[in-house]
Amino acid sequence: MKLEVFEGPLDLLLYLIRKDEVDIYDISIERITSQYLEYLETFRMLDLEIAGEFVVMAANLIYIKSRNLLPVHQQPPDEETEEEDPRWDLIRQLIEYKKFKDAAFQLHRMELIQEGLIVRVPDKPVFEDPGALLKSEVGLFDLISAFQQILRKIESKREDLREIFEESFTVSDKIDFIMRTLPGRTSVTFFGLFASAASRTEIAVTFLALLELIRMNQIRVFQGGLFAEIEIRGFEPW
Repeated sequence: MKLEVFEGPLDLLLYLIRKDEVDIYDISIERITSQYLEYLETFRMLDLEIAGEFVVMAANLIYIKSRNLLPVHQQPPDEETEEEDPRWDLIRQLIEYKKFKDAAFQLHRMELIQEGLIVRVPDKPVFEDPGALLKSEVGLFDLISAFQQILRKIESKREDLREIFEESFTVSDKIDFIMRTLPGRTSVTFFGLFASAASRTEIAVTFLALLELIRMNQIRVFQGGLFAEIEIRGFEPW
């Protein structure tokens, strides 16, 4: 399945850093590499197509991690830099990328505010905290993170018989299920949508159906704040 909402590998790394509430300069390369590879494994499990740059970043993270594990006197020489910490090149990339991303986000917000308005004297732009996301803004990485939590929850329980007998589920069936669950202005939490799912297969197919409905603009996803619980509603005028 191909989704047009994918962002790049640097977006994923910044998302993981914000999720862990750590400073870019203090990132743990071991932890962020493990989390990054877990997301790639989730993409693979869902058969989602990703750009080759995600794989290149994975290789780079593994290389940096391997260098970090070596004693300083055993680390291979880097001809392009005299720095001892192999993380610095990645950190610089993240900082520069975040600057452009934050500026683009603020300019987009200003554009939305200024639509339909005629201002005689242009005001000096005031950039707000980039961490304050719009309430309706839910990214793919937020959805993947919630999906991973559901998988962990069911894996911690006893394996269901439906998994053993490999009950068949289709994306079309689950699309119908979601649309029946969200008539009119009805809303449901992300975790509530998966409450009746009892196997990894059913969870995965339901999630793919959810992504397809988002792609087709049939449903809306909301968050009350950064990493808050995700709410799903039917895509109808209010």
